[in-house]
Amino acid sequence: MFRVVPTSPIPKASAPLALALLVTLSCVFGYAVQAGESIVQPQSINDMKAMFGQVQSRDIVPARARIGGTVVSRSVDEGAQVKAGDILAVVADQKLALQAQALDGQLDALTSQLDNANVAFKREADLLPRGFATKAAYDQAKTNVDVLTHQIEAMRSQRAVVAQQMTEGAVLSPKAGQVLNMTAIPGSVVLPGESIARIAAGALFLRLNLPERHAASLKLGAPVLLAPRVADQAAPNAPMGKGRIVKIYPEIENGRVVADAEMDDLSGYFIGERVQIVAPVGERQAVLIPRAAVFTRAGVDYVRLSRPEGLLDVAIVFADAHEGDNVEVLTGLNSGDKVMTP
Repeated sequence: MFRVVPTSPIPKASAPLALALLVTLSCVFGYAVQAGESIVQPQSINDMKAMFGQVQSRDIVPARARIGGTVVSRSVDEGAQVKAGDILAVVADQKLALQAQALDGQLDALTSQLDNANVAFKREADLLPRGFATKAAYDQAKTNVDVLTHQIEAMRSQRAVVAQQMTEGAVLSPKAGQVLNMTAIPGSVVLPGESIARIAAGALFLRLNLPERHAASLKLGAPVLLAPRVADQAAPNAPMGKGRIVKIYPEIENGRVVADAEMDDLSGYFIGERVQIVAPVGERQAVLIPRAAVFTRAGVDYVRLSRPEGLLDVAIVFADAHEGDNVEVLTGLNSGDKVMTP
């Protein structure tokens, strides 16, 4: 590649003469007065290649059913924005209600037995000091009270488990994000752990798949340009998005190397959307000159060179802008040429 190197300024003694010469040329040939001079030299730049990337979310998490049963309702649709803990759907299991009723009946029965056991224990406790009851009968009555008390505690714990399972019928969003799809349809039967929805919860990035011949040329931090969408390309001077490569995966699959690029702004893009990008795949030599040095006459692009015999306009062919306000010259210049810039 070539880079432009500014030369030393014109000596003060020669400046008036040079200015007079440029003004004369401007009047005779219609040239603009030039104010700078640069030398063209080769330099290395990133070899950018057009390819496709895919918009991905950093985190895609499933919202799963915690119990099995029938979906009775759904609260959101695809594309909705949800917060962590929002109810996406409700799953109901009729067997849980029956189990709760059965446990409630057993608790009532055990409570009645405990009341009778307490009465018997109190009677034995009153008769034992007067000698009308044996110590064995007293101990047996006390044991019956203790056993029934522990059984009631265990039964209440089982009832709490069933109550907790009934509350777990609500399918909750694990993270804040956007709902990608909902598989829950009211009336459908789901199993415990089955995915009900998928949530895109992370920041958006671009997933790149490049041929493995470019694997050695990829570098972290390398610039990536995002081409405007087709709808945006109709706008004049539609800007290209900017980003950089942040991750290069060490494994090559099916002859492709995978890399991730973070972009300045991917809002409004769909998850999984394929977009056109320009990414670096190596380095090459090129000629860069300031865009201000290029002028067009009769549909042809020119630059003005400073030669010992005077100023000379040379036709060139240049590519799009690269870094800053520079353009890459494809043909028309050689190393060492002195380019005049306004």
